[in-house]
Amino acid sequence: MKKLRTGVIGCGKVSHTHAKALSELQESEFVAAYSRSADKAAAFSSQYGAAGYNDLDAMLKEVDTVVVCTPHPFHAGPAIQALKAGVHVLVEKPLASSLKDCDAMIAAAGDSGCKLGTVSQRRWYAPVTRVKQAIDSGRIGDPILGMVTMLGWRDQPYYRSDPWRGTWKLEGGGVLVNQAPHQLDLLQWFMGPVEELFGYWDNLNHPYIEVEDTAIVVIRFAGGALGNIVVSNSQKPGLYGKVHIHGKNGASVGVQTDGGAMFIAGMSPVLEPPLNDLWNVPGQESMLEKWRLEDTRFFKTIDAASYYHRLQIQDFLQAVLEDRQPLVTGEEGRKTVELFTGIYRSNRDRRPVQFPLQPENDRKDFDGRLI
Repeated sequence: MKKLRTGVIGCGKVSHTHAKALSELQESEFVAAYSRSADKAAAFSSQYGAAGYNDLDAMLKEVDTVVVCTPHPFHAGPAIQALKAGVHVLVEKPLASSLKDCDAMIAAAGDSGCKLGTVSQRRWYAPVTRVKQAIDSGRIGDPILGMVTMLGWRDQPYYRSDPWRGTWKLEGGGVLVNQAPHQLDLLQWFMGPVEELFGYWDNLNHPYIEVEDTAIVVIRFAGGALGNIVVSNSQKPGLYGKVHIHGKNGASVGVQTDGGAMFIAGMSPVLEPPLNDLWNVPGQESMLEKWRLEDTRFFKTIDAASYYHRLQIQDFLQAVLEDRQPLVTGEEGRKTVELFTGIYRSNRDRRPVQFPLQPENDRKDFDGRLI
């Protein structure tokens, strides 16, 4: 079969997950890694038998597809440069830290005809696909209440592990931008477009960082459903991430996407399997324990820190080869950025925020983050 020549942009911790997958997938020939540091690019690429570059234009001449793994506020620059060069781009989550950057990337993809995708590998979890299938098949009726609860922990050594962590300028935000995008993506995937939200955020127990460690939100969705979000990095040692959906017929479905101490790419393993923790669909009440056993058994056979990234990367490469859209497009990634942007703006203005949102190009407060 035809192989795509692939590379990574950025040589940080999560880049190894992508490089490993790109080195192993049959759709890929991993050939290049880019870093602003020539030494870092050389050291990284040598582990995978690829070439290292500190000249991005030179690297883009050698590849068909890249994964952007730079810090969040710096996704747009190399992504747009790659798209303009005719290279397909998959971007680590979130798509960007601002709507302005999202829109610029989406426009560049449209102009070039290249594919643009965003990493949200939890969509490939079996317990997540069960929830989506239950909703789409009408087994719970119309979804009327969606809930995200993500309680985790990040300590001072974590924030000191990279110079960009915990800063507005270099990370773009805190728990909303770095840890919660997976759950925010699943909520909007399950519930549909947001119509209005009201949110608060704060830094409750991390005085050594600039960004938020906690946020709470209430939502009205476009179809009339309600929702709430509670996300925090303030609970030791980290408890769980859950998404629960309740239907109009009284049935409820849910998934615990993360459990135990929260996974940190390149720093810790995934400790607990993703599981359906709530399921009372009529006729399927007895399935919960069966699925829990199956999913726990399967979890023991894989490296969960890389397995699901591999599935999403494969979907993206196949989308390029088949000339179709990937499961998680740039437009899907923008929805998550729109959601956390709305929370920042609501906290700033102390009022509900109406959707859809557009970039605030006439303000310098970074959507209410710099207050």
